[in-house]
Amino acid sequence: MSREDPHDLLAMVFARPREALAAARALLAGGSGPYESSIARQALGILHREFGDLEAAIAELRQAVRLARRSGSADRETDVLATLGIALLQSGRTRAGLSALDQAATRADGTTRARVLFRRAGARWILGRHGPALDDLKDAVPALLAARDTVWAARALTLRGHVQLALGAVQPADADFRTAQDMLGPTRQEHDSAVAVQNRGVAAFRTGDLPAALALLDEAEQRFSTLGTPMFDLVGDRCAVLLAAGLARDALEHADGGLRLLARLRGQATRRAELLLIAARAALQSGDPATAGERAGEARRLFARQHRAWWSEHARLIVLQAEHATPDVPARRASLGEARRLAARLAGLGSPEVWQAHLLAGRIALALGEPGAAERHLARAAGVRHKGPATSRAGGWLAEALRAEVAGEPRRLLHACRAGLALIEEHRLTFGSSELHALATAQGAELVTLAQRHLLRVGRPRRLLAWTERWRATSLAVPAVSPPEDDELLAQLAALRQAEHLLAQARQEGAASAAALERDRSRLESRVRSATLHITGHTTGRTYSGRERPDGDRTGRLLEALGGGRLAELVAVDGTLHVLLCGDGTVRRHTAGPMDRAVAEVEFARSRLRRLAYERDPDQGELHDLGARLEAAVLGPVAGLLGERPLVVVPPSTLHTTPWGLLPSLRRRPFTVAPSAGAWLRARSALRPDGGRVALVRGPGVAHADREVREIARLYAGGDHDVSVLAAGRATAPAVLAAIDGSLLAHLAAHGTFRADSPLFSSLHLDDGPLTGYDLERLRRAPHHLVLSSCDSGQMAAVGADELLGLATALLRLGTAGIVASVVPVNDETAVPVMLGLHDGLRRGLGLAEALCRARGDDVSFIAIGAG
Repeated sequence: MSREDPHDLLAMVFARPREALAAARALLAGGSGPYESSIARQALGILHREFGDLEAAIAELRQAVRLARRSGSADRETDVLATLGIALLQSGRTRAGLSALDQAATRADGTTRARVLFRRAGARWILGRHGPALDDLKDAVPALLAARDTVWAARALTLRGHVQLALGAVQPADADFRTAQDMLGPTRQEHDSAVAVQNRGVAAFRTGDLPAALALLDEAEQRFSTLGTPMFDLVGDRCAVLLAAGLARDALEHADGGLRLLARLRGQATRRAELLLIAARAALQSGDPATAGERAGEARRLFARQHRAWWSEHARLIVLQAEHATPDVPARRASLGEARRLAARLAGLGSPEVWQAHLLAGRIALALGEPGAAERHLARAAGVRHKGPATSRAGGWLAEALRAEVAGEPRRLLHACRAGLALIEEHRLTFGSSELHALATAQGAELVTLAQRHLLRVGRPRRLLAWTERWRATSLAVPAVSPPEDDELLAQLAALRQAEHLLAQARQEGAASAAALERDRSRLESRVRSATLHITGHTTGRTYSGRERPDGDRTGRLLEALGGGRLAELVAVDGTLHVLLCGDGTVRRHTAGPMDRAVAEVEFARSRLRRLAYERDPDQGELHDLGARLEAAVLGPVAGLLGERPLVVVPPSTLHTTPWGLLPSLRRRPFTVAPSAGAWLRARSALRPDGGRVALVRGPGVAHADREVREIARLYAGGDHDVSVLAAGRATAPAVLAAIDGSLLAHLAAHGTFRADSPLFSSLHLDDGPLTGYDLERLRRAPHHLVLSSCDSGQMAAVGADELLGLATALLRLGTAGIVASVVPVNDETAVPVMLGLHDGLRRGLGLAEALCRARGDDVSFIAIGAG
């Protein structure tokens, strides 16, 4: 800090906050006069306000005002008074804060007045008073630019950008953010530069580029962390992006973490209300309306006390949405009136979310049996389908589809559903992450259900199949985007394997270091996942014309490809499970029964099989009875219509953990399970690699794995196959990835772990630690056939609308034709003869499903996934 100009201390607050804190304390300790002391107190007040205790900030700033008054400098007093006004407002004392800002604006002149107007505009923006905020900025920006006050002018442009964003003007906002960043480049204002990066992330989000938004917000967070300055508005920005990406649970955890930190720091009440609102949105999107209503209600009470009408009305919207989404709560006529009035208030405030209030009012009117009121509100909501972000336009098409359903216009209904899904698909193509591809489908679930419900009602099973396929396992249909050759990401994956390896040892030994190692693992997982979320997808630039239809030719190709076989596609609509049985050139629909019953029977069967897996000679009668119960629930009458032909089973994602080999009609039949009929067709046409490379891997700690791998190697010896064996400490992740890349066949005898909380961290345990789905996504070419002989290795998590994530999907997306794996625990000893029989059949030219059928015997653990 310059000794000649104590004002440098204020410039240092955001640029180098730690130095500013020390300098302010030194200035006070040195016995400075009232003018200099007021600057030091103001600096301490700003530091407390932004990064610490708000009440301490107000106390410091009140002292700063008194000292400035004693100094006789009106300019100094008005500047501090404006800073105090912001702190009072952020503490929830809105009237006192605005009064202080108004007094400062009246007394100040010149550049100081422009700075005060900028701060009052910030207060008005916080309160949702966007018109008055722009009025203040209209005076402040030119004055600050004329005075060559670079940092404050850049801050004012940044604020104007945020106000523009709130009003839905994305392009002018982005222009202001970019200008501000360019202005701050030559300065030493590191905090403001980090804010500029954050704002670019917000602008990228509003233009729909979520990978770029996440990358920029991560960069901003790293900068703030280096400066030691927690930014709670960054928490809100990141949560908004996570919600748009379908990561609702992540957003809720992030918002709750911000709330805990804010409480610990005794931070701004205004920030607390905003974080409660974003947490409510996250809870609603993640299917927890009770928590959403609770958080939104608390946020609304805080906003009301803070006189923040804009924010309060948005919180009220979530309260009403949560109430309507609560199961078994009948619609109330009073709620319709509240939603109607809320829509009017949001329109008066210029909110871009007014369409959501109209959509809600339309839904409530439908539930109350008032089609006239529903039509009025849904028509208003449908107005956004031609403008705004893709996700909002998709919401507009949903409103249009609901209108068409009420009006009994099926062509219009299906057109609206196609248009909405096409927009969501366009949005998904910006993602390179397979996780985001899958999660983003959730927004289209209701559109698909509307179309399915109509086709079910009119008895069109062939078109019902096409529409089900339109939105099932769609992430597997998108060309895989290889992660960039990022040395840092590779290092993090290697560090994660090492941390997992050390953690397993520490747990085995009961070491005290286990807790610290678990924290290290979580931190590394977060970094790996974050890096993959930044990957940008392949966009086609294609826009929806309104003429596209689900591909009817694909159904014809499917029926032709089946030949004499059968495909059973299971479809759940409004709680009822249906089976579309395809074969002999036709598609026929059969009702299996309640979906709840099917889910319950799957869970019951899995729990019994977990116990029976550890019995040497399980009771075959019990297995048959268990399978018969399960078969009746998931296939119903179709089980008796299959004949002796090979079968492809295509269940909804929620039934993929079904132990299909347990079903009596399937136990002696070649069958394969596919995420979708389209995925089966693609897997069936996968190109067989040149050569006959076979990779055999034995992981650590697997009983009987030595014998398993040794005997399989003997089967392929002396033939046309090039066999490599990785065992005895050589089965490391880099070696295994190199061996299986582009191979004809890979067999991995390694323990597996399924991670329902983060499916792509599901793993196979190798000599140097876990091989995860993220590792497999780095393969240049997937193995043509893969056999996983460990427990639960074929498990996948149901996510999004009807998507799957796990080790198997990572490989299917890369082009693996077929996988043999288990969806239940495996008896290691009895699995060995099954594996030997499987490979004997493969060696003799049988397909995966046929070879597994002949080798299975009484085993019910393993299934073929993909194309058999």
